[in-house]
Amino acid sequence: MSHPRGTVADVELQDRVDQLVRAYRVRGHMIARLDPLEMPRPEPVELEPSCYGIRIDELERTVSSTTIPGANVRTVRDVLEHMRETYCGSIGVQYMHIDELGVRWWLRDRMESTRNRIELGREEQLRILTKLTDAVIFEDFIQKKFTGAKSFSLEGAESLIPLLDLAIERAGEQGIDEIVMGMAHRGRLNVLANIMGKSPQQIFTEFEDADPHRHLGGGDVKYHLGHSTDWAAACGRSVHISLCFNPSHLEFVNTVALGRMRAKQDRAGDLGRRRGMVILIHGDAAFAGEGIVQETLNLSRLDGYTVGGTIHVVVNNQLGFTTTPAEGRSSNYATAVGKMLQIPIFHVNGENPEAVAQVIQLAMDFRAEFRRDVIIDMYCYRRRGHNESDEAAFTQPAMYRAIEKRTSVRDGYLEHLLKLGGVEREEADTISEERRERLERALGEVQQEGYSAAPPETTGIWKGYFGGGVDAADEAATRIARERLADLLDRMTRLPDDFEPHPKIERFLAIRRKMAEGEKPLDWAAGEALAFASLNVEGVRIRLTGQDSRRGTFSQRHAVLHDHRDGRPHLVFTGLSGDQAPIEIHNSPLSEAGVLGFEYGYSLDCPDGLVLWEAQFGDFVNAAQVIIDQFISSAEDKWRRLSGIVMLLPHGFEGMGPEHSSARLERFLMQCAEDNIQVAYPTTPAQYFHLLRRQALRRWRKPLVIMTPKSMLRSPRAVSTLDDLASGGFSKVISDANVTGGDVSRVILCSGKIYHELDEEREKREQADVPIIRVEELYPFPATDLAAALAGYPDGTRVLWVQEEPENMGPWRFMCMKLPPEIRDRFRFEGVFRPESASPATGSASSHRLEQAILLGQSFE
Repeated sequence: MSHPRGTVADVELQDRVDQLVRAYRVRGHMIARLDPLEMPRPEPVELEPSCYGIRIDELERTVSSTTIPGANVRTVRDVLEHMRETYCGSIGVQYMHIDELGVRWWLRDRMESTRNRIELGREEQLRILTKLTDAVIFEDFIQKKFTGAKSFSLEGAESLIPLLDLAIERAGEQGIDEIVMGMAHRGRLNVLANIMGKSPQQIFTEFEDADPHRHLGGGDVKYHLGHSTDWAAACGRSVHISLCFNPSHLEFVNTVALGRMRAKQDRAGDLGRRRGMVILIHGDAAFAGEGIVQETLNLSRLDGYTVGGTIHVVVNNQLGFTTTPAEGRSSNYATAVGKMLQIPIFHVNGENPEAVAQVIQLAMDFRAEFRRDVIIDMYCYRRRGHNESDEAAFTQPAMYRAIEKRTSVRDGYLEHLLKLGGVEREEADTISEERRERLERALGEVQQEGYSAAPPETTGIWKGYFGGGVDAADEAATRIARERLADLLDRMTRLPDDFEPHPKIERFLAIRRKMAEGEKPLDWAAGEALAFASLNVEGVRIRLTGQDSRRGTFSQRHAVLHDHRDGRPHLVFTGLSGDQAPIEIHNSPLSEAGVLGFEYGYSLDCPDGLVLWEAQFGDFVNAAQVIIDQFISSAEDKWRRLSGIVMLLPHGFEGMGPEHSSARLERFLMQCAEDNIQVAYPTTPAQYFHLLRRQALRRWRKPLVIMTPKSMLRSPRAVSTLDDLASGGFSKVISDANVTGGDVSRVILCSGKIYHELDEEREKREQADVPIIRVEELYPFPATDLAAALAGYPDGTRVLWVQEEPENMGPWRFMCMKLPPEIRDRFRFEGVFRPESASPATGSASSHRLEQAILLGQSFE
């Protein structure tokens, strides 16, 4: 505030008032009336005038108020009342941590000019009342008709429904075409019914669960299911809304939703990120407790992951299952982690629907203005226990005595409107009766004999793609003319005239040019680059992200080069053709679960692209296990959702220790069932090339897990020719062309890197009569191909499965289960591996070399 001219006493008073005003902007939220249960909160002394020496007799003196919208001169009392009404009513705001002055001023002016209140007309008030009625009637109906059934009721937080309604309406006004929503299970059925437009018949059919044969071994519980709909906004715009399927792992859907929106924006050419948005609905305990929340927030402003701002709504039950906030977090607010971003955090009393309306309008406008996330922390309560059979009073007796005395937020708002005179009770009763009768009719229809809900159809961008068993899989021609491959590889070495690469990169490019000319064989990175380039010029969108993926963890990819003088980047896939598809390669933050979830989400809305996530080392995938277990490996079975996500996991035992050896191949194989995923461990650049192209070009859509190399990246044995890429395709099993039958004492089966070491050992020992057969695709298990590869060998021959991993890891036990009787009965099947171990590998390089020598020896002795 500017100081008025006057006495020293006037200037001193102005200074003290200025301090008080700032204190309200910073700390006013601490005494805001946020809690519907009215639990006492500590009042900070810095919000008392006396803290600044302002006496009661000074309250009527005038001071400058030029930084507060409105009059430029006011009494101290008026200034104090203005600050209290703005920051200490049913809305509390944290925004003074934002560094940018313009952003703070925008928020300050929007809030203080209205005293953080919204003026609603009768139509808007009636709309809010109607949505509250929808929410309350739905929950009451479920509780009465399906007594004891789990529904994870929204009771106590019904204001979420008008909040979402107002958000979607505002989105339509702001030109939003698509909204992706993610939420856990609490309140999901209510959102499905009253926001997503899922028919009550469908929901009641899931409650009735009358056909035990329908979902044998598959499907999911009703409060994990997703849905999509087209919302007709009052402004005349249609907004498509997708609610993501979600397991009980609460917050892990967050980045999946972000990835879906990013794909939608990219497909629509919305590079400004203005025509699509994400709404994420969180629980207070999960928002504070789960690390994936921090990973989600961290993605919000990164070029490779931004979606132009997400609306985060925390449904604050002030309780996590049976755990109190004092037991579940170390911060005052569940939303404290949100202060890592330059965004506002709005806290609002969920029993004041008009305060909720003010907050969501302000949040939507902030997002539209600054393209940033916003957090809304809606204080409410959970009327029932964690689920409908849970007795909450066992652990929170005082809280639930207070809850029992409360009427619904709908009834409270109705009383407020009746006092204002804008709504008649008969009008409100009519709305309730209509809603209840609609639900009764829907339930009656479901309970009629022979009723059956129609299964969902595959439509939109997924039409023409399919999952199911491997027998239905189509094949695709993956070979490319040699001349075309040479030209593409050469083009990737040509740089802009003003671009100066690092001297070592010059040598790298020179080697690539020799590969293009056929003077040198292709290494692994060249095979990958040609797969990407050839697909890209054929119109296939490509997106690859991971830690250090632009250069490659092992300095092998060099997909993005940097000028040696000024560091500016150059994507080597630029300018391959005039009509090539978009290609993105991004370095990710140091995150596995969040980024893999994002790329999985991207793949859900990009069936015609090649979407890849790369782990820095394969074992880092451990930190993303929830995404693999709950989404990637099971989504088709649970939710009929297909994905072509590719996971590149560097794998191989090279003496780098327990944490840099194994991508935990056995864990993926353990999850293999019903042809749900593909697991491959290729041995040559050509195989990798054909595998990537097959993944993108065929219409059979399954996640693909590839064990990728480290030492093989530069191995003179792991090479291919341009002719290898120009002919054939991906081979699930590779026979030994040099030893095809006759008098052999053993046959070695293996996969991946160990093949090259076995081949080298065979040469050293001059045991050319030992065939080595490579199983390049481990799942779906290639039983027919393997049987054909073994067909020429005599009955009773020893067949050794050789792997680097310990006995209890790697593919050994999987192979024991999967070998068909026609192979097992013909041959003596044995294994060669490291001894059973609790840890994947030794930390000693010398011990590793000894172990490897023993393993190779056992394979041939």
